[in-house]
Amino acid sequence: MSEQAVEEESGRIPISQRPEWADVRPVPQDDGPNPVVPIAYTDDFSETMDYFRAVYLADERSTRALQLTKEAIYLNSGNYTVWQFRRLILEALNVDLREELHFVEQITRDNSKNYQIWHHRRWVAEKLGTHVATQELEFTREIFSQDAKNYHAWSHRQWVLQALGGWEDELAYCDELLEDDIFNNSAWNQRYFVVTRSPILGGLEAMRDSEVAYAIKAILTKPENESPWRYLRGLYKNDVKSLGNDPRVGSVCLDVLMDKRDYVHALNMVLDLLCHHYQPSNELKNAIDALSPDPTPSDSDLIQRVCSILQLVDPIRANYWEWRKTTVPAQD
Repeated sequence: MSEQAVEEESGRIPISQRPEWADVRPVPQDDGPNPVVPIAYTDDFSETMDYFRAVYLADERSTRALQLTKEAIYLNSGNYTVWQFRRLILEALNVDLREELHFVEQITRDNSKNYQIWHHRRWVAEKLGTHVATQELEFTREIFSQDAKNYHAWSHRQWVLQALGGWEDELAYCDELLEDDIFNNSAWNQRYFVVTRSPILGGLEAMRDSEVAYAIKAILTKPENESPWRYLRGLYKNDVKSLGNDPRVGSVCLDVLMDKRDYVHALNMVLDLLCHHYQPSNELKNAIDALSPDPTPSDSDLIQRVCSILQLVDPIRANYWEWRKTTVPAQD
């Protein structure tokens, strides 16, 4: 509960004692004659919801009903019906939605993974229009400073960019997040979203060369990090054959394998390339040989050999790599 909510609750006057509610007959919750597991609601919660049911059934779109929804939200911010009715009241009363946005900010800070709150925030932002784009992006940035992988905040940020704008600094923001934590898979996902969706960057074709370089730099920094490897694949839309045609891909795999540390993802990349008729360099073959448990490897079973190495260095997925051995495509 927010500080404002605590203050309001500490001096709370029961609704039944408020003069403005004297004409309303509360509607108790009907759990049937023999509820199996009755919930022990607090007195404040039960009273608030009893009065909410009364105004909801009467479809009362008034100032007092709006205030009542706020009290109900403070008690349970996940109640979809309360939020939905609040939106109807806001529209009916033509309330200043900038104040509503401020209210939602207070609630979100204490419930940042509550879907209903983010859904309501999107509704408010959409009503207010493009001039709140910067404010919304800054708010999600605040949330990420506490939880960099908050799915609801990322979903909201992507919606803001597409519906309200604000693309200009988004790639730089992704840079900032990845400089802070190169393992932040949410930031890698956002980077791909920006590269492929931004109307000002020119699209994936225009960005591919520089982004491949960016991914390779990240791979060489932390080769055990799966995210840049996945990002590299995505830059070719998972077209492994085209991926293999970029000499930088084979080169980075070779560099990681030569280092002989944290090379599972590099070897996995090599395996996929080989399964799409990739012709490795002699240097790459030698690097694989150096890792092989077979003292006398032969060129004819290179894919099998890579799978065997992966079984040893990635034992958690040993059965998967064994299965990969059985799915090797026919070679031309």
